[in-house]
Amino acid sequence: MVLSGLSPEKVFYYFEEICGIPHGSGNTRALSDYIVSFAKDRGFKYTQDESNNVIIYKDASKGCEKAPVVIIQGHIDMVCEQKPGRNINFKEEGLRLKKEGNIIYAEGTTLGGDDGIAVAYMLAILDSDDIKHPALECVFTSDEEIGLLGATALDCSGLKGRIMLNIDSEEEGQLLVSCAGGATVTCSIPVEYETTQFNHEGFVIKIENASGGHSGVEIAKQGANSAKLLGRVLFCLGKKHDVRLSGMWSGGKDNAIPREATAYVYADCSYDELKKDIDSLEEILKSEYGHTDSELSISVVTADEGKTIKFDDTALQAELHPMTKESSDKAVAALVNFPNGVIKYSQDIENLVQTSLNLGIMSTNVIEGQGEINFSFSVRSSVSTEKYEVIDRLECLSTIFGGNITVSGEYPAWEYRKESRLRDIMCDCYEKLYNEKPQLLAIHAGLECGIFAGKLPGLDCVSYGPDIKDIHTSEEKLYIDSVERTWEYTCKVLEALSDM
Repeated sequence: MVLSGLSPEKVFYYFEEICGIPHGSGNTRALSDYIVSFAKDRGFKYTQDESNNVIIYKDASKGCEKAPVVIIQGHIDMVCEQKPGRNINFKEEGLRLKKEGNIIYAEGTTLGGDDGIAVAYMLAILDSDDIKHPALECVFTSDEEIGLLGATALDCSGLKGRIMLNIDSEEEGQLLVSCAGGATVTCSIPVEYETTQFNHEGFVIKIENASGGHSGVEIAKQGANSAKLLGRVLFCLGKKHDVRLSGMWSGGKDNAIPREATAYVYADCSYDELKKDIDSLEEILKSEYGHTDSELSISVVTADEGKTIKFDDTALQAELHPMTKESSDKAVAALVNFPNGVIKYSQDIENLVQTSLNLGIMSTNVIEGQGEINFSFSVRSSVSTEKYEVIDRLECLSTIFGGNITVSGEYPAWEYRKESRLRDIMCDCYEKLYNEKPQLLAIHAGLECGIFAGKLPGLDCVSYGPDIKDIHTSEEKLYIDSVERTWEYTCKVLEALSDM
C-alpha cells in the first residue's frame, strides 16, 4: 500500500482502495458495488439505485439520538485525463498512486481527489466507533462531473436529514454557502432569404482571439463576448452600407464565452471600404477591451477567400443567398439587444455575481430557403426568481422578433441563507481549532448542493474540503496534512452537531 502509515489511517486506506477501482464518469458501477459491499459487511441499512447512487444509514452515537439527522454527501465519479503517451485504460485499470513529501498524485493521470476524498471520509466515518455523531445519511452520488446526473436522478424521499455536509470543495479554510442555478435557453428567430439575383459583393467577417473562458467562473471579468461584438460590428456597418446577412455562427458550448464569431454578409461597397470601417471598429473595441482581451481582432475577406474558412471544425454555408433586408435587420437587432453578461451582483456576499447569462452558441440553419438563427444562452442565478426573470426577458425579446424559446438542462440554485445554524457551527468549530475565521464564499456555477436544496425544502448546507490543486488535470495533487486537518475538522463539526 502506497499510503500506509499516513494519518488518518482509515481515510487514506479507503482512498487507496477507491483509486484502485475504475470510476470515471459513466463508469461508476464497480465503485458503487464496492460501497454496497462495505455496507453489507457492517450490517448498515443502504439503498442503491439504477444510476449507481448509494445511501448508507448509520444510527446516532449513544446519547446523541435526539440530535437532528445529518447528511454527508460526495460524488463517486472522477474526471479521467492523462498525459500524452500514458495510455491508461480508465475503464479497466486503477490509478498508480505516488507519494512525495506532503503530496499524493497519480502517475501521469488525474488523481480523482475530486471527489474520491469525500468517499474516503464517509467510509472512514461509517467504519469508526469512536466518533461522536448524530444519525447519519451518507449519500454517494454518481456522474457529477458530466452534469450532476446522479444527484438529479436520486430519489430523496427517504432522506430525513435537513443538514448537509458536502465534501466537494478543494481549498481548506473556505466554506461554500451558495451556488447558482441555471438553464440553457435557445432563442430561435426565423429569417427569409432573397429569391432573386442579388448583385452585392459577398464578404466574411470574423472576430477572433477573445479571451473566452467558463461562463460561470470568468463572467465577472466582463470581457468580450465575440458573438455580441459581432452584432455591434454588423449594426455599425449597416448604418453606412446596405449590409445583408447570409448567416452567422459562434461558439461550441453555451456555458463557454465564445472566443470567435463569424458572419457571411453581402454589402453594396468595395472590400477596401468595408475593411477601412472594420479597422476603425477594431481599434475602438481593442481600446475598450484592452485589459481583458488584448489579442482581440476583427478581419474581413471576400466571400471567395472565405469559402475555405471553417468554424468550429464545421464548414460554413458560404453560398447562401442574402437575407431580405427586413430579416437581416431583425437578426442583427436581436443580437444587439439580447442581454448578456453580468446582470446583478449579490448584496450579501461581496463580489459575487448573483445573476448572469452568456450567449455561447449562435448558428444559422437553412432548409429549402427557410431559415432561422438560433442563439443559445447559459442563464445562471443564485436566486431562482431572478433566473426566471432573465428567461422571461429572452422570451419577450424573441417574441418581438417573431421567434420563440426553448428551455432545457434546468437545475436549481442553492440560495444563500441569511440565517444558518450549520454555517454558524462550522465557523465556530474552525475558529476554535485554528484561531482564525474561515472564508465564506459562493460560486457562480452549479453544484450538487443546488440539486439537493431543490429536493429537500429547508436544507441547511455547507460545502468544504481539503486542499486539492490542479483538479481535472494530470497534475492533480492532494495534500496530506490538509486531509488530516479536514478530518479533524469534520469530526469536530459532527461532535458539535450532536449537541444541537
